[in-house]
Amino acid sequence: MKLFDSELKIMDALWKRGDLSAGELAKILKEETGWNRNTTYTVVKKCIDKGAVERYGSKFMCKALVTREEIQQEQTTELVEKMFEGSYEKFFAAFLNEGYLSQEETEKLKKIVDEAK
Repeated sequence: MKLFDSELKIMDALWKRGDLSAGELAKILKEETGWNRNTTYTVVKKCIDKGAVERYGSKFMCKALVTREEIQQEQTTELVEKMFEGSYEKFFAAFLNEGYLSQEETEKLKKIVDEAK
């Protein structure tokens, strides 16, 4: 499932706060992004159409149907395929070789790799 940045804003609100009414989502996203109510409702509808969100009840409650981790995994896989020729080695090397990671972050990654063996 491909979610665009606007859709991820809806999902992020639901992941952080749990089920919300469409009105509550509109208020939150107005504060966080400046969106008007119609914009929020349009993006919620797109999320529903993709199967990422379910709307229920008389107050148009919205519920996330996918987890943050599921979307992270799908989008990471897509990024690796698109930008690193499907190679996770090249993906990690890009971060390690370019100095994007601190020494502490590098050590944490080493530990994760060691534990995964």
